[in-house]
Amino acid sequence: MFSDFDRTAMQRALELAARGLETTDPNPRVGCVIARREDVVGEGWHRRAGEAHAEVVALREAGARAAGASVYVTLEPCSHEGRTPPCVEALIEAQVARVVYALDDPNPQVDGRGAQRLREAGVTVEAGLLADESAELNSGFLKRMRTGSPWVRIKLAMSLDGRTALARGESRWITGEAARTDVQHWRARSSAILTGIGTVLADDPRLDVRLHAEADEEGARQPLRVVLDSHLRTPPGARLLSTGGEVLILTAQSSFQDVQSGMRLTQRGARIEAAPEADGWLSLAAVLARLGELEVNELQVEAGPTLAGELVRLSLVDELLLYVAPRVLGDRARPLLALPEPPSLSEAQAFSLVEATMVGDDWRLRLRPRTAAAG
Repeated sequence: MFSDFDRTAMQRALELAARGLETTDPNPRVGCVIARREDVVGEGWHRRAGEAHAEVVALREAGARAAGASVYVTLEPCSHEGRTPPCVEALIEAQVARVVYALDDPNPQVDGRGAQRLREAGVTVEAGLLADESAELNSGFLKRMRTGSPWVRIKLAMSLDGRTALARGESRWITGEAARTDVQHWRARSSAILTGIGTVLADDPRLDVRLHAEADEEGARQPLRVVLDSHLRTPPGARLLSTGGEVLILTAQSSFQDVQSGMRLTQRGARIEAAPEADGWLSLAAVLARLGELEVNELQVEAGPTLAGELVRLSLVDELLLYVAPRVLGDRARPLLALPEPPSLSEAQAFSLVEATMVGDDWRLRLRPRTAAAG
């Protein structure tokens, strides 16, 4: 049984972990609290890949007071040598008495080995405290480790009548400034932003993170920008090629062999790769698998109704991030998703509401498929 203090300490560890929401990628977000009885003697969180893990930061703060203490950490301590030494050995060396962690680490290099090593050293180990909260914080990392594919989140903005743009294409701006700023934070926590060539040609988006100056001082990470472009139609002057950060263009094998078009884009800093095709499209399942290989945890899709609709149709979506503006655009305006009509209402894809939040004058809804996403 976990005590009230155990829960309080783990909740604090989760709050610390959340500080790395926009910086730790591709590592998980982890926080740690060290306490002697109910006296907190050390805290830490993992800031970014290559830097000290949360347990090590907390142990440094605790010093000799860590001996005989309880350690609360949001993910099973690592037991392998990576960019940093294994955390379990640091905990054992500090002579902690007890380790409570929220969630098993599905990384094949850890996956129970951390807990086993601690127990072998005589440390009391307990798991499962606030596991759901830890899983929510690391949904992308967990999915990639378990399936090889990222967590797929589609960002959408629509009017009250479910439209995204006027019939002539005008879409700036359906939502207000507060909602647009909010999207920046969702981009910042994402490993990559995915769009299609149609959006690049129509809107010329930047798809980068543009937050306050303090973020820049902290060394804000730019997500990978990914464009699905079967025929290499991305203009060399596209804004996403001129704003810094890495750009990956995935194209068909036939276009990949077009040396002249490819050279124009690589000279602008883009990386071009060929992707398998399926039914006249780039295979979206193969695209997601490739992004998993590139250590993409959370993938944010910002695309038009065709690409977004195809991801939904193929059940490749884990979450919809939907902004709803209090205005109507009429029945000739462009739809949210391009999808075939289901045979019946009972066969229509259904979503569950996870969260509803007011952002300025708009609503932000988070929805997830009622059946598990493929992958």
